Amino acid sequence: MNAASDASPADPADHAASRSRRRTRTRGPRRPRPLETTDSAASTQMPHDTATTPAAGPDLRDLTAPRDGLVPVIDRIQPLLAWCEAAASDPTEPVAVDAERASSYRYSSRAYLVQLRTEAAGTALIDPLAFTMPGTLRALLAEREWVLHAAGQDLPSLAELGLHPGGLFDTELAARLLGMERVGLGAVVEDTLALRLAKEHSAADWSKRPLPESWLVYAALDVEVLVQVRDVLAQRLEEAGKADWAAQEFAHERTREHGPTRSSSWRGLHGLGALRTVRQLAAAREMWTRRDELASEADLSPHRVIKDRDLVAAAKEAPRGREAFDRALPSKMRHKDRWWQVARSGIDLPASHLPERSERSYPPPHKLWAKKHPEVAERYQVVRAAVNERAEDLEMPPENLLQPALLRQWVWEHEQAGAEAEVEQALRDLGARPWQAEQSAPVIHRALVEAR
Repeated sequence: MNAASDASPADPADHAASRSRRRTRTRGPRRPRPLETTDSAASTQMPHDTATTPAAGPDLRDLTAPRDGLVPVIDRIQPLLAWCEAAASDPTEPVAVDAERASSYRYSSRAYLVQLRTEAAGTALIDPLAFTMPGTLRALLAEREWVLHAAGQDLPSLAELGLHPGGLFDTELAARLLGMERVGLGAVVEDTLALRLAKEHSAADWSKRPLPESWLVYAALDVEVLVQVRDVLAQRLEEAGKADWAAQEFAHERTREHGPTRSSSWRGLHGLGALRTVRQLAAAREMWTRRDELASEADLSPHRVIKDRDLVAAAKEAPRGREAFDRALPSKMRHKDRWWQVARSGIDLPASHLPERSERSYPPPHKLWAKKHPEVAERYQVVRAAVNERAEDLEMPPENLLQPALLRQWVWEHEQAGAEAEVEQALRDLGARPWQAEQSAPVIHRALVEAR
């Protein structure tokens, strides 16, 4: 289980400012400050509410073992059907869900262990390699609310197994909406339940068999208290006036199309900016393509075939010849001659087949706006500052109030603000949830009107 979010990455400056602001916030939830109308000089500040469950202090208890002991891994249908029967005895109970993958070791994003827990049935540790998920389990889970942490990471691999949630509560997303300083599972468990959760096996090779007992304990603990965490966060969301916002976010996360779990383009190579010529880029593209083919065939994580930094270093030297290319690769690397042939196939391409220096995108990269589109850059700075200020008022990261890529597209497409209702509808058309558009449109409209 790792942390992730649907929110698009923000500018580094946005992140730094957001972190700086959130460090000064109080822990207790508060209701959002009402928006000013365009002709209002001031707004009314709602008083802070007191959190029902206080944030964890220095006295943390270690959560080291499942309360019911470590259950055996389910690798046969009958024990799983028995778990389903027990879980069905309380049809309204949420199900804590988690999945373990081996992304650092394997090419696929498949789940190698599925963890489920309800109070009625206890914990189930399921080996999805042992059998196809039975219809009884699929039907049971399709009618239940799932409680996950960073659901966007696990939902695709669970969907591959035919498992789909009837409802969703994402504890990481809830923590973000509440403006919590740290949103990893361990930090959220500490904050809500004053328990310390070990995370030492999060990057393990879960495709390994048999799985070590210490790994299974870790996996069981990941779902041990998720529902209790959910209950605390749900109450905080209610007290902060954000319960409906969270419901919209959870529904979006449950139904949205999840993209590939790893980069599907050679332009995602780390360090690609070091390549200055199109022939260097062509060498990198051909090497990335061959690496992806080899990794897929062997079900290996691509960096276990050749690391990004080595691939980019070799592509950079490739136009200088074979000796320079070989020196850029690790000294003990095998099959350098094959990689040279791959890189050379890119270098020798006719000019019409060489890649462009930068990928075409819509809208154009915002980092170029100041130089090439200064009027758009100016609008963007005004609007971004207004959205960031509203996010601070609401005590949440700006990227959760409105995805940066969505905001940039709106700015690119609108020279004038138009009416406030038009701004709100345009944001919705671009994919903003209703609550995001309602909270963002007034401040965007006001900022542009005042900037005239």
